[in-house]
Amino acid sequence: VQLQASGGGLVQAGGALRLSCVASGGTSSTYAMGWFRQAPGKEREFVASLSWSGATKYYADSVKGRFTISREKDKNTVYLQMNNLEPEDAAVYYCAMTNAYGLDLTQAAPYRYWGQGTLVTVSS
Repeated sequence: VQLQASGGGLVQAGGALRLSCVASGGTSSTYAMGWFRQAPGKEREFVASLSWSGATKYYADSVKGRFTISREKDKNTVYLQMNNLEPEDAAVYYCAMTNAYGLDLTQAAPYRYWGQGTLVTVSS
């Protein structure tokens, strides 16, 4: 399975971006998907995740109400809609996929596959 993330770019504070993550080489419909981010000098942190059924979504407190994770199964694509972006949201964003069940989807450890990352820059 390969994950290709895209959609990053430069945006002003208060603006919006939509990140996409396309899975190839396997189906993403039975996998849980997550987005993580890493800012310079900081550790990778959880942003949002979606259970394999799509019924459950998790968000970091810092992005609740601003970011939305969604999936199009027929396109093997997961999205992260980011609204009202803040300078603190600037980071490289990574998508990840796991077929593990019953594990904490807000942690990086359960995820087996990772995309290459897409850079989000937010100017103040």
